[in-house]
Amino acid sequence: MQQKSPFTEHLRSSECRARLGEVRTAHGTFQTPIFMPVGTQATVKALTPENLKACGAQIILGNTYHLYIRPGHELINQFGGLHQFMNWDRPILTDSGGFQIFSLKDLAKITEEGASFQSHLDGSKLFLSPEDAIDVQQALGSDIMMCLDTCIPFEADKKQTVESTGLTTRWAARCRNAHTNRSQLLFGIVQGGMYPELRKQSADSLIEIGFDGYAIGGLSVGEPPPKMYEMTELTVPFLPEDYPVYLMGVGTPQDLVEGVWRGVDMFDCVMPTRNARNGTLFTSKGKVVIKNSRYRADHLPIDKACNCYTCRNYSRAYLRHLFVSREILAYQLNTIHNIHFYLDLMAQMRQAIKADCLKAWRQDFYGRLNGE
Repeated sequence: MQQKSPFTEHLRSSECRARLGEVRTAHGTFQTPIFMPVGTQATVKALTPENLKACGAQIILGNTYHLYIRPGHELINQFGGLHQFMNWDRPILTDSGGFQIFSLKDLAKITEEGASFQSHLDGSKLFLSPEDAIDVQQALGSDIMMCLDTCIPFEADKKQTVESTGLTTRWAARCRNAHTNRSQLLFGIVQGGMYPELRKQSADSLIEIGFDGYAIGGLSVGEPPPKMYEMTELTVPFLPEDYPVYLMGVGTPQDLVEGVWRGVDMFDCVMPTRNARNGTLFTSKGKVVIKNSRYRADHLPIDKACNCYTCRNYSRAYLRHLFVSREILAYQLNTIHNIHFYLDLMAQMRQAIKADCLKAWRQDFYGRLNGE
């Protein structure tokens, strides 16, 4: 049975499937299309909640698998849930842990009942069923919960994909049955690998069960970008138009632009934070690898077009000095810039959709990247 949608569409592009909207949650409303910074372990690495708000973050993501292992959902629940525990008063989405279990291939065993796996911390044996995944997320108190799914590798054959997609659907029904706190939204995850007919079958089954939103899973798992865009473009029309669409674990700035063009509302990825800690900074003209010697005496900010705290106050030379000296401040300043860049990119796209000029904006975006 379909749930009442938390999504309101305000405007749709006349040029493509892109749209402007908002999603209502227990901790406020966020505007779409949106990028969600990843706060895996109840923190977006190197940033305070105040930093995140200054960057324009409306919603962040936490990870069920990691919080289940450490410090434990029961402990977080004792503090009133994840919002109070980490001092974040805006919406939080928690992913189910399915992707982390997929990443632990050699340490995990998937059965009808759920996932048996070993902790990546101490090797202890653990088990997570679809019901457990919901119980953990309800204890965490996130605004948007994800069903436990089985992530399918890019190279999977059709037989394996059929079996995995069927299991994801059965787990989704169990997750919906375990969902008791209706102030928390629950999204189903479309799987189906690289097979359009299986994607449609997965979407149809989830719609029949009924969720508050729908995610496209099983992409950004090793396939080339054109394939990811093709599968996104095929899958979005299978989903109900009056519900939010979330493309999980994606991606580069180009991936966000292509996802919005194809009708995606929500994105998350570790790329801006992880790259920041590795010294790779995103700019309107491409990447800057700050450790390079060419920046040793560079007076310019990372990106002259950026208005983030880092770009307003620090030179490339200073940021290079911090990074090569392994100063902790390097990680904070780099992450502020990358997160601001991603969130500002989304804000620019929202503005372009509002002005119905996304096609021209997209051409300009690629023109700057290509140095035109």
